[in-house]
Amino acid sequence: MSALRVAVADDSVLLREGLVRVLRDAGLEVVAAFGDAEALLTALPALELDAVVLDVRMPPTFRDEGVRAAIELRRRHPGIAILLLSQYVEVAYAQELLAAGTGGVGYLLKDRVVSLDEVRDALNRVAAGGTVLDPEVITQLMARRVDPLQSLTAREREVLELMAQGRTNGAIASTLFIGVGAVEKHISAIFTKLALDAAEGDHRRVLAVLAWLQAQ
Repeated sequence: MSALRVAVADDSVLLREGLVRVLRDAGLEVVAAFGDAEALLTALPALELDAVVLDVRMPPTFRDEGVRAAIELRRRHPGIAILLLSQYVEVAYAQELLAAGTGGVGYLLKDRVVSLDEVRDALNRVAAGGTVLDPEVITQLMARRVDPLQSLTAREREVLELMAQGRTNGAIASTLFIGVGAVEKHISAIFTKLALDAAEGDHRRVLAVLAWLQAQ
């Protein structure tokens, strides 16, 4: 059986090179390593890969570039398995990455990885189509799933339901017989109550709809 072909993306030179060495020691073929998510996405078409190992927070903002790149990678190359290996849990994006339910995804916390065998086994499992999640990731995902909509008012729920149907703000306003400005205020309140950061921009609308669908 041939070794898994893996690429690594981590902004820290020491951690990246250490991870490359660890993976090679675990019997994997590391074909490329990158210091940021954009470089990884750019190089992907030229690489033959089974899996990618990504840190969650990378340049330029050190917020969520890795996990957002993982979502884009899954969209462009669904056959490549993804293992997020990070110190942080980005719950909203982890939910989106897992939402398709197709497997081939893992999320481990660096501080809790205790052996080479654990990394190798996780990569083998996700490459085979499985899902590998650190218990802390599961705990935070489940906490997020505990009725995230309970704080919304009846009107905000109506607005969110129409958002889930793909309605524009103008269409929502017409359906509910309210002004577009009122719709925008309701949507802003929804984002705040669902703890969707303003830095996520238009992507917040997708995450809000995902929260609605998961609560049904």
